[in-house]
Amino acid sequence: MKRSKSASRKPRADAQRNRERILEVAKVAFTRSGANASLDDIAKEAGVGPGTLYRHFPSREELLQAVYRSEMEKVAAAERKFAQSMPPLEALRAWLLLFVDAIETKQLIAPALTTLIGDPKKVFAASYARMQEAIRALVNRAVKSGDIRKDVDPMDLLRALVGVAHVATGTDWQQSARRLVDILIAGSRPIT
Repeated sequence: MKRSKSASRKPRADAQRNRERILEVAKVAFTRSGANASLDDIAKEAGVGPGTLYRHFPSREELLQAVYRSEMEKVAAAERKFAQSMPPLEALRAWLLLFVDAIETKQLIAPALTTLIGDPKKVFAASYARMQEAIRALVNRAVKSGDIRKDVDPMDLLRALVGVAHVATGTDWQQSARRLVDILIAGSRPIT
């Protein structure tokens, strides 16, 4: 009996789970071993064959881009989750701490993307827009609640955290950035 193409394909949910597992494993591998981490090892650790990895991500460049985009999407999506489950100031703080982790991902992936594709601005542009939307929504919510001043520029908060990541000379810049989140929150409070 001959099967149709649709009958022989895995369910879409299964393919999505494979993709997500590959992205999670790849993020860890790239963090641990850099952009030259073995793609075969990533596939094996994700519990898929190399063909499945290459079907989703035909090149190292595409996998790196997908890891970056996936991580940035998680940060952007966290804005809604935090806004629904936390008071405004707490949601802003939690999101800024998550943003610190996103900076680390970008620092790991940006040099590799630059090497592979030259100028990765196109890869980063969409993510920047999503980060700006998220931080603006969180700051506006905190302003409306009276938790922070009306003159706080959401982009200043992000610039300060990115600045720490670029200025810091040690590998412990994340601790400094996390302390800076609390300083930024305290400095954004209304003056009484």
